[in-house]
Amino acid sequence: MIPLLRPADPFPPVAKALRSPNGLLCAGADLSPERLLDAYSRGIFPWYSEGEPILWWSPHPRMVLFPDELKVSRSLRKAVARGPFETRFDTAFAEVMRECAAPRDGQPGTWIVPEMVAAYTRLHELGFAHSVESWRDGQLAGGLYGILLGRVFFGESMFSRETDASKVALVKLVARLKGMGVRVIDCQQATRHLASLGAREIPRSAFAQLLAESIQYPPTGCRWPATEEA
Repeated sequence: MIPLLRPADPFPPVAKALRSPNGLLCAGADLSPERLLDAYSRGIFPWYSEGEPILWWSPHPRMVLFPDELKVSRSLRKAVARGPFETRFDTAFAEVMRECAAPRDGQPGTWIVPEMVAAYTRLHELGFAHSVESWRDGQLAGGLYGILLGRVFFGESMFSRETDASKVALVKLVARLKGMGVRVIDCQQATRHLASLGAREIPRSAFAQLLAESIQYPPTGCRWPATEEA
């Protein structure tokens, strides 16, 4: 059994998360900005499907990408260098979220339910959630979004309409984060795609230590300049 949180209840310690399903910690509460920021500052994130209560997770091990360990293949390096895409930041946050929520092959549904879109859009308005977008000929071709707290970026989801569009966005994100002194990008759970880009798993305890050393809390948010040159 997991705790069912009321609006004012605190999160339980992440060490109490279940082994199966991996990382399930508790349910309930809400998606207010205060609750979400508190969750991320503790290494907890919401993930649930339409019709379910809000479920909160802190998996072990944790998939992370250290900026200096990003793997850029020769083909991706060419895609970045030849510039088929224009990279923009924070100019189409809600659209990026909706694209990430769109049905995908082999996936029956999405965890990016309308309540999540509304909640994270609110975080974006407050300067905590950010999007990185690849544009081509005035059309959104791919992108990603996540949350920045202190020197930790919590990646949430990415999408591509064209080959390498989201990967180019990731390369440009890492470049910006390096300039900001960000120490780690949280990828939450392991996938082969993330591993191919240099992400790796670390123990939940090591991730918690990284948060303690790197996060600014209570946090302050700000909007990002829209272009790389800004």
